[in-house]
Amino acid sequence: MNKDKSNPLNDAEGLKKAIEQAALIHPVGFEESKGLFTVKTANRWIEQAKTRPIPKMLFGEFWFENELCILFADTNLGKSILAVQIGNSISKGEQIRGFKLEAVKQQILYFDFELGEKQFQNRYSIDFENDYEWDDNFLRVEIDPDAEIPETQSFENYLNHSLERSIQETGAKVLIIDNLTYLRNETEKAKDALPLMKHLKALKNKYGLSILALAHTPKRDLSKPITRNDLQGSKMLINFCDSSFAIGESQTDKSLRYLKQIKQRNTEQIYDAENVCICQIDKPHNFLHFEFVNFGTEQEHLKQYTEQDKAIQIERIVELRDQGKSFREIGAELGCSHMKVSRLLKENG
Repeated sequence: MNKDKSNPLNDAEGLKKAIEQAALIHPVGFEESKGLFTVKTANRWIEQAKTRPIPKMLFGEFWFENELCILFADTNLGKSILAVQIGNSISKGEQIRGFKLEAVKQQILYFDFELGEKQFQNRYSIDFENDYEWDDNFLRVEIDPDAEIPETQSFENYLNHSLERSIQETGAKVLIIDNLTYLRNETEKAKDALPLMKHLKALKNKYGLSILALAHTPKRDLSKPITRNDLQGSKMLINFCDSSFAIGESQTDKSLRYLKQIKQRNTEQIYDAENVCICQIDKPHNFLHFEFVNFGTEQEHLKQYTEQDKAIQIERIVELRDQGKSFREIGAELGCSHMKVSRLLKENG
């Protein structure tokens, strides 16, 4: 039988090279699992990466497919409003003006632990009439107050079980969780935030999910730029998420909000302190939403402290100190560091 000379495997030298190349990808006797780590050659990682689809944008460069993304902000700045708007965009396959949507129209699960059904209707109607028309791909989830928790399970465990069951039975690949503190009451402590993030990460990997989770910031100094340290339980939450962005309130115009990237993996940082997205919250008809205005710098929207502001702050610090509060407690209440509290007291006798 004639050998096919065009096939390198029929040539001794070609066969040797093929074996050597394969060994680079799968070294003989090489165990990839090393306890907490997975060890592979760079070639093997690249070969594996080639089998996975390129992540598509779900909300511009802020959130991509297959990411666990955290959106955080102070109370009443519109986290839920923006999250619902993003979910609506994906469910209809229609991008929000100013923010790219590359993913196909698909089903989303919106876990709403903030609003009741009547509050939700009020936001997306005109005086409870002329309701907004949702796509059937938008599935909103509420806690059933009449549901009975099995005696063998804690509320937290049953909540996690129900969350996974919702994913399995709907087949949804996009989840929005509003908000993280409902899943764990003490997310500001690292020991409580870690199990939560590991659980969400495990769900993401198991079902190939894209997850947007909302979180709060503790009281912060409005004269300082938003950083990863402003997220409640920041170290564990930020370390385990794939991406994160924040909403800030403009101190020069209270009707404006700005969006800033805090962490990103699938893109370079585009929306940093020198290029934040400026938006306003509007409801021209029956859909409350963020409307893109322009770009700007974060500094333009931070609080500028006057001498009068400083005097009021010092007065408050003295008042809290006289109540027996520690520098750390005073700092937490006023949204500044305990070192700043100490410095202001020393500077002002």
